[in-house]
Amino acid sequence: MNSGARKICFVTGSRADFGLLVWPMRAIRETSGLKLQLIATGMHLAPEFGYTFNAIRDEGFEVDERVETLLASDTGAGVAKSVGLGVIGFADAFTRLRPDLVVVLGDRFEMFAAAQAAMFMRLPMAHLFGGDVTEGAVDESVRHAISKMSHLHFTSNQDSTRRLMQLGEHPTRVHTIGSVGIDAIKHLNLMNRDDIGNAIGMPLGERNALVTFHPVTVEAGRSVAELDELFAALSRLDPGFRLIFTLANADAEGRALNERTKAFAAGRPNTIAVASLGQLRYLSLMSQVDVVIGNSSSGILEAPSFGVPTVDIGDRQKGRERADSVFHATPERGAIAAAISQALKRGRKDTVNPYGDGDSSRRFADIIAAIPDFGQLLKKGFYEAPANGARP
Repeated sequence: MNSGARKICFVTGSRADFGLLVWPMRAIRETSGLKLQLIATGMHLAPEFGYTFNAIRDEGFEVDERVETLLASDTGAGVAKSVGLGVIGFADAFTRLRPDLVVVLGDRFEMFAAAQAAMFMRLPMAHLFGGDVTEGAVDESVRHAISKMSHLHFTSNQDSTRRLMQLGEHPTRVHTIGSVGIDAIKHLNLMNRDDIGNAIGMPLGERNALVTFHPVTVEAGRSVAELDELFAALSRLDPGFRLIFTLANADAEGRALNERTKAFAAGRPNTIAVASLGQLRYLSLMSQVDVVIGNSSSGILEAPSFGVPTVDIGDRQKGRERADSVFHATPERGAIAAAISQALKRGRKDTVNPYGDGDSSRRFADIIAAIPDFGQLLKKGFYEAPANGARP
């Protein structure tokens, strides 16, 4: 890479966003005239969440900076203080790295901290997957706020593109590329059943479910009760049914959910709880299970590409476009059990995924490389969208 290459700085804070960023980062690294930079933060640096910093290196990436943000508290006040620590840490990291473009993904509080620092430092910023709707999480507000601080947008679908224009983002700066999560499905050499079983410490059975339940962050106190309803529904399954839980993110109430999940797994046969599976094991497992259960976005975005049915619980993902393989359930044991039954009856079969074709990362890198001057992106006005939401 020549010394004049433009520096594209990615921020990753969790196993989830890193799994999505792997292929866009590789595409940037392989593009002439661009140089990859990487900042690790959040759960990557926390042993209780699997210290997934090592997974970054396992994928062949070097970390240029680390920004510590997490406090021991997962209350709302604790998360707010973590954002404050993050702003300070990212300001220092960006000062040292001097990136030409900062790339953030999604809606987590670590990304919010990075976006604030970049905005005040007048650094051009690209945002992946703004315009999505998830009404059951505070992430909804965080995502829209990051969009307004950003200068370039990459969306997973046309509805999200339209919403960004409603927020005043100019059509020339909003690019519909699809979900980069599907790129991993297209490119990875997935593990077989025996290797997956060895990797997670429990062989797969005749029937298997992948379960992830994150906090419902809009209304405090709901998450534990909803998780207990999920446990009650899962307890109705035959004990031979194998359950693989991945633990919750470091959102408010996340630690409480994880303790309950680990206790449930310890008391039920053929059940395990894993802090982090990593992208390869997670997607490989998704390709083999009979159903994906919980409230993770992966059940909406990636699972349909495998044809595996999803049971989406509660409001955390409310508003997202869905494939016909996704079954919604209110967070009540009877409704959850009924949705699981419907999903298993449907079974695995080819499904049209509305989130893309697996070439999103190459589109992303090509669009960035074609921008002659990132500095010009800082001159940003408010776009008055037509009343019908159409492009001009």
